[in-house]
Amino acid sequence: MAARRLRFKLALAFLLLAAVVYLGRDLWLTALGKALVHDDGAAKAEIAVVLAGDSFGYRTIKGAELARQGYVPLVLVSGPPGGFYGINEADAAIRFAIGKGYPAECFIPLYHTGLSTRDEAVAVLDALKQRKVHSVLLVTSDYHTARARRIFLAAERQRGGGPDLRMVASRDRFFSPAGWWRNREGRKVEFTEWTKTFASVFGI
Repeated sequence: MAARRLRFKLALAFLLLAAVVYLGRDLWLTALGKALVHDDGAAKAEIAVVLAGDSFGYRTIKGAELARQGYVPLVLVSGPPGGFYGINEADAAIRFAIGKGYPAECFIPLYHTGLSTRDEAVAVLDALKQRKVHSVLLVTSDYHTARARRIFLAAERQRGGGPDLRMVASRDRFFSPAGWWRNREGRKVEFTEWTKTFASVFGI
């Protein structure tokens, strides 16, 4: 009898917990989305850097807007290997922004061989050191900002210092912190970014 009552209480507790999790799903799912985002906002800097990886152009347009609004005079656009049908990503991104009416003279392509954000950080920091840059607006998709910031700061520590970094988040076509679970592509972005976040903890 006592064992039966215990099983009943455990089952009831599980059902109550499941109900709380279900009813409060918007809150904790939003918290999971927001945990990926670190947005310092725009401020005056010597240059903006647009990280690679956004085939829809939101990052590039965000960088271009920072220049148009007077926050930075130049926008460095990251161009990893591969590209789109033989066109380096930096060139494709810059062409896209020029087509939207932004002046060509504010963009600088940065060609490199990096295949990860960690590799990209090394290439970007090398380029900034060569230009003697001391303040940077680092532009990437909102879901990528927190991880990218950690990687860049770690790279700076390994180098003994680097420019002052401010993260500036651009929107994404599918992901939003408060609604990523409502579409398939948003769920894929959330899962992939958290997988990369945990992997980076172990140096993978």
